[in-house]
Amino acid sequence: MTSVLEERFVAAPVHIDGEPERVRRIREQAVERFNALGWPTTRSEDWKYTSLTSLTNIDWKIDQRQPEGNEPESPFGDEPVAELMFVNGALHANRSALANEHPGIRVMPIGEAMETESFAQHFARYADYEKHAMTALNTAMWQDGAYIEIAPGTVVEGFIHLLYVGGSNADHPIASHHRNLIVAGRGSQITVVESFFGKGTYFTNTVTEIVAGDGAVVDHYKFENESLEAFHVGTVQIHQERSSSVTSRTIATGGGLVRNEINAALTGEGASLSMEGLFVLSGKQHVDNHTVIDHVAPHCDSVELFKGILDENARGIFDGRIIVEPDAVKTNSRQTNKNLLLSETAIIDSKPSLEIHNDDVKCNHGSTIGQLDEEALFYLRARGIGAEEARNLLVYAFASEIVERMKVDAVRENAGRALFARMPKRLERRSESR
Repeated sequence: MTSVLEERFVAAPVHIDGEPERVRRIREQAVERFNALGWPTTRSEDWKYTSLTSLTNIDWKIDQRQPEGNEPESPFGDEPVAELMFVNGALHANRSALANEHPGIRVMPIGEAMETESFAQHFARYADYEKHAMTALNTAMWQDGAYIEIAPGTVVEGFIHLLYVGGSNADHPIASHHRNLIVAGRGSQITVVESFFGKGTYFTNTVTEIVAGDGAVVDHYKFENESLEAFHVGTVQIHQERSSSVTSRTIATGGGLVRNEINAALTGEGASLSMEGLFVLSGKQHVDNHTVIDHVAPHCDSVELFKGILDENARGIFDGRIIVEPDAVKTNSRQTNKNLLLSETAIIDSKPSLEIHNDDVKCNHGSTIGQLDEEALFYLRARGIGAEEARNLLVYAFASEIVERMKVDAVRENAGRALFARMPKRLERRSESR
């Protein structure tokens, strides 16, 4: 039996005027797959820690009007080389002119790129809507998003920013579906930052496909800092070709119920990947990080590090899998998950795993769960530092391993400010409750 929500989302997929027949066919195929797969449930091993019942019980609507009192404002000012802003799934402001003055850079709303050869070659080729229901839902319903293409040999100085703002109008909660395609040509270099903000209750479902050509260098940052009443399901799908290098960093501090999926396929010999994540949670926040790194080709390297900081009744999940295919000899892969619990009621589920199909590899994984070091606290207190300030310093030191490795100054500083802004409030609540 099909629920009312499924009928609303699936029976009438979004269509953009003038979109190619191939895109329409993909939408229709995605509708059929979502109907067949249904909403993910905890009966699925990939979703065993996260229930979407609270999401599916809400009567979501697609409404691209800007929420009242929620004027988008970029956290980076004029720093980005180019910036696209989306409000409730629709383009709000396009500051891509500067980037497009360079012949090797193309930044535009994805709907304007559908007739390009690169779009036809790559769109919906990597994020698997045949097996993943939420990707199928996005593929059927996507409203807008960004298309970024970097020509071979082009080095982009600075970064491109994609800003998403969500929020409900007074009469109904809103669902938004964003779709992005980033194509970095042979030997090119690019940094892309995605930021998510909003107010009230809303649902964001986003898919970003990243294609790194031979020898390309791609840095991708995702900041999820949404309303604590918001729902967020996001997929980043990375496809790497020969000798490419990709860095993916995900930082989650907001959202009531969040699912971040980061998947990478190293299909070209000599490709390398650095995948890092940080989630800082309090209250009743629930953040599920699900990652898959698939080593397809030989002589590839991957390093994965996720860190969690949890307080009060928050729950965090790290479910990471590294796959080494039979032909992926000389693979070198490391996977680590470290977690810091600041209360006795916070919960972390950590499940790092390896799936290795040949013997000529170097792979390891590990997980740790702990609390603040009392000896370190005593050391700081003995030198005149107050209790709460000492705790804040230790928490930030734990997080800074991820933050300090960010190459772009503006991005690193913004992340640091956001983390510092949240930590003292969290620790002060703990002090006042005693």
